Amino acid sequence: MKYALEFTETALSDIEKHKKSGDKVTLKKIEKLLNELMEHPTTGTGQPEELKYDFAGLYSRRINQKHRLIYSIQEEIITVHVLSAWSHYGDK
Repeated sequence: MKYALEFTETALSDIEKHKKSGDKVTLKKIEKLLNELMEHPTTGTGQPEELKYDFAGLYSRRINQKHRLIYSIQEEIITVHVLSAWSHYGDK
């Protein structure tokens, strides 16, 4: 089963920031994480974890030490919503 990816405007803007930074290592990592999300959103690289407290119901994967990929999973429609790809839980 393959999950569809949907991106918020914030996530698209964050990915653009990464592209403008020119950091090829980070861009490759984002690409790898997004490909993994389509196959298995709760396991894989980037230390996937279910978030707690204010972020309950969301998941996180490490892009690098500073940046995280934040997303939610909707099993009913087999979709992963990518919410953010910049900074660490909103400390922008």
